[in-house]
Amino acid sequence: MRQPHPHRFPLLLPAALAALVAFVSCSTRQPETTTSTPTAAVMTAVERGKYLVTVSGCNDCHTPGALFGAPDFARALSGSELGWSGPWGVTYASNLTPDMETGIGAWTDAEIERALRSGIKRDGTAIGPPMPWPEFAQYTPDDMAAVIAYLRSLPAVPHKNPARVMPGQKATGSIVTLPAPSLWDVPPPPKK
Repeated sequence: MRQPHPHRFPLLLPAALAALVAFVSCSTRQPETTTSTPTAAVMTAVERGKYLVTVSGCNDCHTPGALFGAPDFARALSGSELGWSGPWGVTYASNLTPDMETGIGAWTDAEIERALRSGIKRDGTAIGPPMPWPEFAQYTPDDMAAVIAYLRSLPAVPHKNPARVMPGQKATGSIVTLPAPSLWDVPPPPKK
């Protein structure tokens, strides 16, 4: 039987210790880290609403500069003058702050909920594309109440957005033009 070479033993000891440390550190439960975000169980309605508005992408269209890579959160959700052009004409993301003149400050909670669940504005007109109201219609009653509480908690920012431009009329400013849909994406004709 061959004897281990005496000069190799000092090299094996550090390698064995490193393997032992790696094994112990991987098998030992690490303490959980905490974050500054409260869990859903301890969030206030406003915190929960802010979370839902954020993950639902509302800031993407309704906060100035967001689609240009520089959202201005001092004017969060005050609307955008970036137009969305398609077969519907040109639409603009509305001011969702509680400003009484240009935002949703005069809207009732029921009117806000109706807009988010059915795509119908306070004045009875339809919210234009690309507003994804069918997704927001899936909010639970508690989620909807939290979103409304958050919107009401925002600073009121006076900002009147451009009016909708009907198909065939000329719009000015920055416009995102969506192409006509491919055959697969053409909506079916309305049922008579």
